[in-house]
Amino acid sequence: MHSLDFEYGDKTIQDFMNLYEKGQLNLEPGFQRDSVWTVSDRKKLIESLFQNYPIPSIFLYRRNQNGEIRYDVIDGKQRLETVLIFQGVGHLGPRFGIKIKLEPDGDIEEWDWAKIKRRNQAHLLKGYKFQTVETTGDLSDIIDLFVRINSTGKKLTGAEKRHARFFHSEFLKQAGNLAEKKRGYFLEHGILSAGQISRMKHVELVCELMASVQAKGLINKKAALDGIIGGYTLNARMLNKVVQETIRVFNLVEKMYPRIKTTRFANTVDFYSLFVLTWKMDDEGYILIDAKRNQLAQDLLILFSNGVDTVRQKVKIAEAAEPDQRLFVDYLLTVQGNTDSLPQRQNREAILKKVLGKLFERKDDQRGFTPEQRRLIWHSDETKRCVECGKSLNWSDFTIDHIIPYARGGKSTLLNAALMCRTCNSKLGMKKTSKR
Repeated sequence: MHSLDFEYGDKTIQDFMNLYEKGQLNLEPGFQRDSVWTVSDRKKLIESLFQNYPIPSIFLYRRNQNGEIRYDVIDGKQRLETVLIFQGVGHLGPRFGIKIKLEPDGDIEEWDWAKIKRRNQAHLLKGYKFQTVETTGDLSDIIDLFVRINSTGKKLTGAEKRHARFFHSEFLKQAGNLAEKKRGYFLEHGILSAGQISRMKHVELVCELMASVQAKGLINKKAALDGIIGGYTLNARMLNKVVQETIRVFNLVEKMYPRIKTTRFANTVDFYSLFVLTWKMDDEGYILIDAKRNQLAQDLLILFSNGVDTVRQKVKIAEAAEPDQRLFVDYLLTVQGNTDSLPQRQNREAILKKVLGKLFERKDDQRGFTPEQRRLIWHSDETKRCVECGKSLNWSDFTIDHIIPYARGGKSTLLNAALMCRTCNSKLGMKKTSKR
């Protein structure tokens, strides 16, 4: 079942001109194809409009952008582009004329827009009404509608269908690529079904996760996906950072919760919240790579999931929850109604943070050693040798290493410090040898 809503109406060509000039009409949303009409095609359309022939409906995706209504063209780009080119609006293509009889007592003549205006015939075009279908709905369903509509007439080629499904902006290309890489993970853990993936729900989910990483936290799903449909972009450096962070958090979630498919967090709503919370905890310096703590987190997530499911079953049979099940009740309330609203997501995240947050340590706020600590550590070591390779060190070439790695919770204290040469320190990283 799709989640599209339709509203039928009409707009004059003058209406469309006004929208375009105000920046409220987007002819090239992310899924749209390039212009394929020839000048001959465009001439035939303008001639048909002047003769008041009926023309197929224009399909528009209607959305809110900063308090203004904005229309992204789902179908009808070539038609709207043609009337704008003919009238010289914007710089969409070379202008052209038509050969037609416009005046009752006149002959067939060559007409361009300047001549039409001089002869007071502009109203014949500007007043023409296109039937419109204004649409709202999910990103994946909008794309599916676009592909279905364009299966007739000048049909989409295979490449254009792929373009429509994965878009032309780099943000959406990267989201599409990552979604395809995670297809197996989504299927294996029941996060998405094969049918949902065929309708590009995996791309939609990854777009949402990447947008959340970019926003550094929870987002309103509709607003974010509206921006993506409209051609959301990032510069190359920032986009690469977002992609790498999203991949890193995917890896963390997979390692921390290997049995996620046995919990309610395989649902996309719950998975989104768990994913963003994992990103936020990692960003705040929580240590999420300890195997024992991760096992506890997985077990606790299962217990919490079971608790919420138990309460849900009680609700279905009109049985009251127990007093000690209040947290499960609160969480259940966040996955009912408008689950994608920002307030609901914020409540869901707060509850999950309460459940999981206390399991994990945070990294020391002090990353390195102070000059005072360096002097004390140097003078307290009588050997003045690298703890790894035994090389003799001098004041100008020594480094200080965390015995327990900083990334694993090691503190920048005198008791957790050892002298090391620069070569060993750069090679060692987090791989501590048996000498420790």
